[in-house]
Amino acid sequence: MSESAPSLTVACLSGGGEMGARMRAHDWSASPLGAPETWPQALSSVVSLMLGSRFPMFAAWGPELGFLYNDAYAEILGDKHPAALGRRFRDIWHEIWDAITPYVTSAMAGEATWAENLPLTMNRRGYDERTYFTFSYSPIRDEAAIVRGMFCACTETTAKVKAEEALRASEARASGVLEGMGEGFMLLDHDFRILQMNAEGFRLEERLPDQVVGRSHWEVYPGSEFMPIGQMYLRAMQERIPLTLEHRYVWPDGHAAWLEVRAYPHPEGLALFYRDVTERREREDELREAEARFQAIANSIDQMVWSTRADGYHDYYNQRWYDFTGVTPGSTDGEEWEDIVHPEDRERTWKVWGESLATGEPYRIEYRLRHHSGQYRWTLGRALPMRDGAGLITRWFGTCTDIQDIVEAREVLARSREELEALVAERTADRDRMWRLSTDIMLVARYDATIEAVNPAWTSLLGWGERDLVGGAFMDLVHPDDVAATLAEVGKLSEGLTTLRFVNRYRHKDGSYRWLSWTAVPAENLIHAVGRDITAEKEAAQALADTEEALRQSQKMEAVGQLTGGIAHDFNNLLTGITGSLELMQTRMSQGRLTDLDRYMAAAQGASKRAAALTHRLLAFSRRQTLDPKPTDVNALIHGMEELIRRTVGPSVHIEVVGSAGLWSALVDSSQLENALLNLCINARDAMPDGGRITVETANRWLDDRIARERDMSVGQYLSLCVTDTGTGMTPDVIAKAFEPFFTTKPIGQGTGLGLSMIYGFVRQSGGQVRIYSEVGQGTTVCLYLPRHHGDAPGSERMPDLAGAPRAERGETVLVIDDEPSIRMLVTEVLEDLGYTAIEAADGPSGLRVLQSDARIDLLVTDVGLPGGMNGRQVADAARVTRPDLKVLFITGYAENAAVGNGYLDCGMQVLTKPFAMEALASRIRDLIEARPVRSGREPERDQ
Repeated sequence: MSESAPSLTVACLSGGGEMGARMRAHDWSASPLGAPETWPQALSSVVSLMLGSRFPMFAAWGPELGFLYNDAYAEILGDKHPAALGRRFRDIWHEIWDAITPYVTSAMAGEATWAENLPLTMNRRGYDERTYFTFSYSPIRDEAAIVRGMFCACTETTAKVKAEEALRASEARASGVLEGMGEGFMLLDHDFRILQMNAEGFRLEERLPDQVVGRSHWEVYPGSEFMPIGQMYLRAMQERIPLTLEHRYVWPDGHAAWLEVRAYPHPEGLALFYRDVTERREREDELREAEARFQAIANSIDQMVWSTRADGYHDYYNQRWYDFTGVTPGSTDGEEWEDIVHPEDRERTWKVWGESLATGEPYRIEYRLRHHSGQYRWTLGRALPMRDGAGLITRWFGTCTDIQDIVEAREVLARSREELEALVAERTADRDRMWRLSTDIMLVARYDATIEAVNPAWTSLLGWGERDLVGGAFMDLVHPDDVAATLAEVGKLSEGLTTLRFVNRYRHKDGSYRWLSWTAVPAENLIHAVGRDITAEKEAAQALADTEEALRQSQKMEAVGQLTGGIAHDFNNLLTGITGSLELMQTRMSQGRLTDLDRYMAAAQGASKRAAALTHRLLAFSRRQTLDPKPTDVNALIHGMEELIRRTVGPSVHIEVVGSAGLWSALVDSSQLENALLNLCINARDAMPDGGRITVETANRWLDDRIARERDMSVGQYLSLCVTDTGTGMTPDVIAKAFEPFFTTKPIGQGTGLGLSMIYGFVRQSGGQVRIYSEVGQGTTVCLYLPRHHGDAPGSERMPDLAGAPRAERGETVLVIDDEPSIRMLVTEVLEDLGYTAIEAADGPSGLRVLQSDARIDLLVTDVGLPGGMNGRQVADAARVTRPDLKVLFITGYAENAAVGNGYLDCGMQVLTKPFAMEALASRIRDLIEARPVRSGREPERDQ
């Protein structure tokens, strides 16, 4: 604020007439303006100007626009004066605020505005009145040039506007001009009755005077009061302002036309003038449509499109021009486009363009334009003239096409042509040299396999000479198992496709076969091929695969060895519980004391089920199979393994399981995950030779783009399984090598180094990731990130009650083959209790004799490992020769894959592993017998 502001303000108020006196005496405590002594210099200067003027003026200042005005403006305020002094602008004129807000906003934004004869409905004497004002709004800036308020000078023109409207209407009516006008005229009274219509109006209406004059406009034109035209009449009548509207009207005979209607206030009501503008509207619509069509076409093509006047003045560019050059619209109109042409090309470009303008010949030139990146790119400019009927040029239309890549290609082609010719000559010599000296075999043959030429390497590699091969068919040398694939590859070559790598076997002259990797191209109706001997690589790869598989199994067996110490203790406990319960049952039965039998039976059954669970864990762990991902409840899997892990790691290690509530299902091979978890726990135990704590923790994880990138994973939802120990930790060098096959920090003989590499391979193959976090002396955390399965994991199935098992139908017979008498006895008794006829056999040959007889056999239940020279699978296969629909249930103590030999079951065959519940046996027998008839083919083995 200027230091001179207070004195200036006091000075201006002292000589300011009535309003100056009022301002001096006014109580400013409630005003947003504050006391005059605090007003800034800018406001004081404006107030001084207003108070010294006889022209109506006001100023509004500050965020709330406090209101100040002079004596002349007090008359405009009417009853609002003197209470308006110091109040907010919008509170004083709230009834017109919506109408003047745009002008206020512009002024406060720093832009002066002006309006002439603006209609406003004011309430300044206790009633609404239609007024007209001409005014200007200007911004008031402070010493820092910031807009702080606004200043208005205004004049009320209400009387003038109304007088002019009345004068126009009365003069037109009095002069008789209306009848001679080329447009329709209609005069309405204040009740909208039609008082008068001129001849042109009747012509346009095609009605008689008595059908129109004297009637209400709404009667003559039903429903028009609800149309835009009727709403315009109502507004013009109520607000007493002139209005214009273009309206589409449907005449009584059904044809439609566009009318321009002008409504003027008239002393008797409303004067209407209207004329048919249909032709103009149609031309405008056609022009807009053509313009829109041109713009759409011009902006849809990849070229830059431009046009000029006949004199060459550029006045149009499409959007592609602005996208390419990066210039602002309008900046290249006229001759300004020359500024973005490369300086070296400007004179030449302007000369060619000038010649085209002078002669009318098409314009074509290559020159460089400045790209929006700042670089210059070569473009092809073309233009054609447009001529009128007299042949005079009216416009030029042209395009610019980016040809930078073409120009660069030309330069490269020009530079390399001589090099290419020299290279061709050199390559020809090289080809002949390579043909003679190459250790790879080379072949030229027809598509019917006839050999046209071979190089000398055939003799050294396969023992065949040129005379042995030329004229013969190369398919005669292909291994029989590779013939179909080779013919298919020849078919691709005949279609013009190149063979980049194709492997098959060719016969050596000594009768052996060699593996060859071929590259071949079709040319001139011939096949040109080069074959490299990869026999040694194939054999090495197979040997490596066999070694890795053996090492994997060795590592699994090593892990099984780690398990045996803890599991042997468990089995001894379980066997003690079973045998002890049976002895006590025998003792109590001999004593006649039967009351405790149920308790001993429950104890024996519980121990046997726990023993079965341990056995299944070991069998699942030792399987050799490909991944079989299924929806898996990881928390349940960990809970099921918890006791096994505790026994394995020993009593000196405390196991803590932290399973996340609401954990998602994982899509993973559960057996491999069990194997991985057990290996991680064994590694953790080995890292804590003096004991410690292992924490197994699960959680849901949502990996965003940043975290997924850090962990080399895809964005999405995962669940984590982390194993943390309190052991010795790992150095960064060890972490970097931890997943490498055969890398181990354990002493020789105590580890294969395949544990973590197998876990890493399994998890990556499952679509997840493994990460190690470790600090020396602080412990290690290994986290497996597994892909989420959207859905619930299937729950464990409840065994059916034997008492509720389905009964046999009349005559159904089951053959039971097992070399263990107790198992035959148990299975037979269950079958007989359910109503089946049971036939027993102790070995394979005796069972097969029953199957080859005429006896009815609905189902074969057989152990796999049988004495007598035939195992259970062999018996089943032999029986199906004469009984193709025979249903078979294998019962075995081995893992299911090992039980059936080749890992597959024929249809109508199932496996049940020992030990099993009798309820499960009963249900499985019924399901197999009732299953659909055996079909041909095989189905994969299912885990039971």
